[in-house]
Amino acid sequence: MKNTVLFIDTTNNKEVQVGLQIDGKKISEKKLLDTRKAQVVLPMFQDMLKEQALSLEDLTSIEVNPGPGSFTGVRVGLSIANALGFLLQIPVNGKEVGELAEAVYQ
Repeated sequence: MKNTVLFIDTTNNKEVQVGLQIDGKKISEKKLLDTRKAQVVLPMFQDMLKEQALSLEDLTSIEVNPGPGSFTGVRVGLSIANALGFLLQIPVNGKEVGELAEAVYQ
């Protein structure tokens, strides 16, 4: 099984960056924003996965840039990463699903 990490950076108000690291090989794409970030990020990494003949289920972890950056930009990236991490049951920024919530409520 390949080690496939999704990278998301939505901290910049003028561009979005998405990348994949597949067994150490890095692929990255930047896109200038002309629409909302949430509408740009998902198609970007879906296209990257398709180009590499991969699916969402092939992802082993997600890394998202937590800032600094605009509040809305950071929130978009973190929301997408956390939703995918929960759906796929994979770590986000090195934290297993539910690990952060357990630490907060103890």
